[in-house]
Amino acid sequence: MDAKTFLIRFFTWWNGQTFGTQLWTARHGELVGQDDQGNQYYREKGGRISPALGFERRWVIYAGEAEASRIPPEWHGWIHHIVDVPPSQVTVTPREWWKPHKANLTGTPGAYRPPGSTLAQNRRPAATGDYKAWTPGR
Repeated sequence: MDAKTFLIRFFTWWNGQTFGTQLWTARHGELVGQDDQGNQYYREKGGRISPALGFERRWVIYAGEAEASRIPPEWHGWIHHIVDVPPSQVTVTPREWWKPHKANLTGTPGAYRPPGSTLAQNRRPAATGDYKAWTPGR
């Protein structure tokens, strides 16, 4: 690992994993599987129950920027303790309502702006006649 990669891992949490997470994962983690985006999923070695939590500790190491919406539906259920068996150990049939990942566009020009928003492309529609502007002094 070069110096730049080391510094990025040491000081940032949004680019994959921090140095501390890397150490924790090496010491306590057991790789469970990987999704099609390259995210890696871990749990406590041996499926041990954490005394502090009362359940098995599970975590994800993102391939790139840490964005929770990048966890696909089949892994979402496992990481949130909805299902006990990870998708890497069973055949998962995609549901018709599962959608491919779309990046979170908040704060970018591609963000959703509802009609009437001052940031929307089109200005607010003209008032329908039920509105009279206030004029000072009247």
